[in-house]
Amino acid sequence: MSDELGCVNGKKLYFLPSPGFKCRSGECISMEKVCNNKRDCRDWSDEPIRLCGSNECLFNNGGCSHICKDLKIGYECLCPAGYYLLDTKRCEDIDECANPETCSQICINQIGSFKCECEEGYQVDPATKACKAIGTIAYLFFTNRHEVRKMTLDKSEYTRVIPRLKNVVALDMDMATKEIYWSDISQKKIYRAQMNSAEDSTHHNVVIGSDIDAPEGIAFDWIHGNLYWTDSIRSTVSVVTADGSRRKTLFQQGLSRPRAIVVDPHSNFIYWTDWGTPAKIEKGGLNGGDRTALVTDNIVWPNGITLDLLNQRLYWVDSKLHTLSSIDVQGGGRHTLIIDEHKLAHPLGLTVFEERVFWTDVSNNAILSANRMTGSDIIPVAEHLSSPEDIILYHNLKQPAGRDWCKMGNGGCEFLCLAAPQVGRHPPKYTCACPDNMELSSDMRRCRPAQDAPTSAAPVQPRLPSTNPPTPPPELATTTPKATPRTTPRATPRPEVHTTTTIPTVITSTMAKQVPRTRAPVRTTTPEPRTTSAQPGKPMAAETTTKVPVTSQDFHHEFAAAAPNMASGRPTALFVVLPLAIVCIVAICVVLLWRNYRLKNTNTIHFDNPVYQKTTEDQVHICRSHSFDGYSYPKRQIVSLNEEADNPAFTEN
Repeated sequence: MSDELGCVNGKKLYFLPSPGFKCRSGECISMEKVCNNKRDCRDWSDEPIRLCGSNECLFNNGGCSHICKDLKIGYECLCPAGYYLLDTKRCEDIDECANPETCSQICINQIGSFKCECEEGYQVDPATKACKAIGTIAYLFFTNRHEVRKMTLDKSEYTRVIPRLKNVVALDMDMATKEIYWSDISQKKIYRAQMNSAEDSTHHNVVIGSDIDAPEGIAFDWIHGNLYWTDSIRSTVSVVTADGSRRKTLFQQGLSRPRAIVVDPHSNFIYWTDWGTPAKIEKGGLNGGDRTALVTDNIVWPNGITLDLLNQRLYWVDSKLHTLSSIDVQGGGRHTLIIDEHKLAHPLGLTVFEERVFWTDVSNNAILSANRMTGSDIIPVAEHLSSPEDIILYHNLKQPAGRDWCKMGNGGCEFLCLAAPQVGRHPPKYTCACPDNMELSSDMRRCRPAQDAPTSAAPVQPRLPSTNPPTPPPELATTTPKATPRTTPRATPRPEVHTTTTIPTVITSTMAKQVPRTRAPVRTTTPEPRTTSAQPGKPMAAETTTKVPVTSQDFHHEFAAAAPNMASGRPTALFVVLPLAIVCIVAICVVLLWRNYRLKNTNTIHFDNPVYQKTTEDQVHICRSHSFDGYSYPKRQIVSLNEEADNPAFTEN
């Protein structure tokens, strides 16, 4: 059947060019034999009278929108460069800019063509047509657990920046001020230092030194001057000012093991990877709002993440799937650029610059790079390293300037001013934030204690006693009191109320009912108790504990709550401590008497020798006799140990 490949069926003579022609009778002949006034097909289908010699393109261009090509039998429509055939006759413009690989930076689509341009600070390389950065020399900064090093892209310079570190994992930089930030997972701290003096440890400043466990990723916001970090043990994403004076936890719910983080202070978003369960890549606003999951499927161990700020694309590596992928910041246009178990054995850090993407691989102990658009041209940048982890690229164009709306007076915020994502119709430029244990007040600028925050021993507003004589409590029906709210004395002055009665308080126990006893009223304004007689000249404020009987355990709590006021309430302490002491003494006496009674009426043996504490398999046979203690020991025991010679219990009688 190979002679029929590429043949045109005689029934379909239009718009189907082919090097061969298939007769209706089944034969397949070459196109040169069609319309040659000879019968090459048994049914003469190669010589149609009305079609041979007819040019359909002469009438209305054959219905084609652009190019009409006449054939021996029929015709076909063609499209010029930059167009594609939408149907059999109509051509449409090709949007070359829809492919992110068309241009390295700016792509301008034109009718039938396109044009590539470069951002400010870049120029087109005549050889590669790619955009190259203009300005300072580009350096790669990377960590290798105990040091921070830097090197040029052409490997002409390779130096040590910060030596003698314990376990540095994450790295970032403020390139305008040349200040380096790094996290040490062993020290559980985040540091900063000037690049020129970072080699001297005395110039290292602690940004975060407490309430931090595993800062595996950090990202510096160079416009608003804040540092963002992830904590894989606390499962949080937090922010702190550059000097470390003010901090706040932004994201805590729904996080498992957040790792790498990158910031976009122009759109006011942060992006981070989470390699826990479930693994994902998320983004959220710099102020803790507008959280969205970007990648949730085909992802297992996402480690490093970086942002191509100019093209608004994220790149990340997955050390379990051995992949390098990219996606736009809205979560669309996902591409897997590289799948390689050797070149991506266990990648960790990631950064991008110009046309290249760079990553560290802890299994290969190397830094590698590839074309960021195609994933091709994988080359090693540095090899034979020792545990390379995080990596960043230093260049003045990596952090373009922007406007800081919080610069003037901290935006009027009492604590933190955080830039807000510019989404929606009328988004705010920034929002105020408070520490973790506080919340914004109604003016949305000042902070107040959180209403739902747990507090210990919170004071309760005491209620003043009534001026009417209280009724005595009835006899208790049960020995277990019901829980009732009790008031706690306060040291603040209260209105004085005249009273002529004492407040009875009943002390109960779980053993038996007791007769209620009255005592002097508890007061906090005078050091001595008043008498029950009325004193119009010196009114006082009395306070009741409760009408429900209180157990001795409740007295302990009441005494602990009133401890700060002991200096002004010593009589109260006496009334509490004295009954307790009497009860304890009586209890001790009862126990001693009971033990004495048991000793006189029970015969026991005290096994003080540790050999009797072996197991329950050791058996001791005790026989009845007329000895002075009522028992005699056998001549030999089943238990035979080395201590027999020294133990008189094993000697023969």
